[in-house]
Amino acid sequence: MISLLLGLASLITLLAVLGMFSRAKVANVKAALIWAGAIGGILLAAMLFFTGRGAIALSALVFLGPMIWSWIAEGRARRTGGPTPGPRARFWQPPPRGGMSQEEAYEILGLRPGATQADIRAAHRRLMSTAHPDRGGSDWLAARINQARDVLLG
Repeated sequence: MISLLLGLASLITLLAVLGMFSRAKVANVKAALIWAGAIGGILLAAMLFFTGRGAIALSALVFLGPMIWSWIAEGRARRTGGPTPGPRARFWQPPPRGGMSQEEAYEILGLRPGATQADIRAAHRRLMSTAHPDRGGSDWLAARINQARDVLLG
């Protein structure tokens, strides 16, 4: 009976976490996953150390070293207002080579055909405020939004 209650509580917790995960911003999810990985690595190293495997624990901490140093550098860059180090998005994809149709451009911007230039500019500004790479968005998505604006405005 207790195992059923624990399983039900785990399921409810998992569903709640998935609901929060689906509404979270990309940058917040990325930061949470990085922290979970780092904490998991440190806990693994501590468990290895306390079970008498100190050499393996030390190598695990050495493995985490570059990640920790990059966090320190990013934190300094944020505090000083400088550029964040490291490569831009790893999975950057260039926009498709072919021309974008007007229907596709309207769909990307979330507009109906026949929208005014002011509507197109407002939709572009609204989408770029969240999709811009400087705000944790995707280079590919920002390029598609810009391409859609260019197609509709000529």
